[in-house]
Amino acid sequence: MSHHHGHHHTHDHPDLKGRNLVISILLNIVITVAQVIGGLLSGSLALLSDALHNFSDVISLIISYIANKLTKKKASFQKTFGYKRAEILAAFINAATLIIVAILLIIEAVKRFQNPETIESDLVIWLSIVAILGNGFSVLLLKRDSKSNMNMKSAYLHLLTDMMASVAVLVGGILMKYFQLYWVDSVLTFAIAIYLVWMGMDLLKDSTRVLMLFTPDSIPIKQIVDEINAFESIKNVHHVHVWQLNEDEVHLEAHIDFNENITLSQFDEILHKIEDLVFKKYDINHVNIQPEYGKDDAKDVIVQD
Repeated sequence: MSHHHGHHHTHDHPDLKGRNLVISILLNIVITVAQVIGGLLSGSLALLSDALHNFSDVISLIISYIANKLTKKKASFQKTFGYKRAEILAAFINAATLIIVAILLIIEAVKRFQNPETIESDLVIWLSIVAILGNGFSVLLLKRDSKSNMNMKSAYLHLLTDMMASVAVLVGGILMKYFQLYWVDSVLTFAIAIYLVWMGMDLLKDSTRVLMLFTPDSIPIKQIVDEINAFESIKNVHHVHVWQLNEDEVHLEAHIDFNENITLSQFDEILHKIEDLVFKKYDINHVNIQPEYGKDDAKDVIVQD
């Protein structure tokens, strides 16, 4: 018998809005240019660091936009899965850039703390307000889609952390203006960087797990195997693989050894029951089963291919 494959469609997710990404990209380009000019004129490292983070936002949003478009391209003979993993790859890249930017900010913050400089605080205050408004609007645009899509979540996190960084820069600008506490600029930069690392690591781990074909944490393989083994006609479930292709698809692949040499129609009935079981209970929507009878192969649940 050949492999049999079945799948359930997942519940609908909100449509991803490419238009919202474009608006956010344009807003962040304007903010980045304004902050670079303002940072150079005022001498504020915090403002320049916020500009660097905003620039990383622009890159991440462009990557997210391209990935969002690629996922809609159809599969082909050369790309049988299409570009379904494009958004996961984008999330990985965006998370990695968050952490890289943070490390650069930490290095600069330490250098500046050792040699604090006088800063034109008025410019810092006004530009941070502009950044808060621009990023705040972008955050609202992407918030809904960020709840159901890892790629959009990565873009959303970039914007959210930058908005919070701009709030910190605003507070720093006020402290520098009224209390001449210029070392606050370096301290705030350091704090922003630590927060970026913390936010980026979770997303980096999640996207890495998907790219490495690790089994999702919510899928108890041993329990699933025991439940399928409980079917009367099934002798053994082995050679199991469970992986997440993208945000919407979780795949189960397994070999099943039957007690009797059943017909194809009997196998189809059992396969349908297995598909219903794993979909309703574990949200696994793609099932690929290889039926066997008396085959001499390894019967371990997990087999190293």
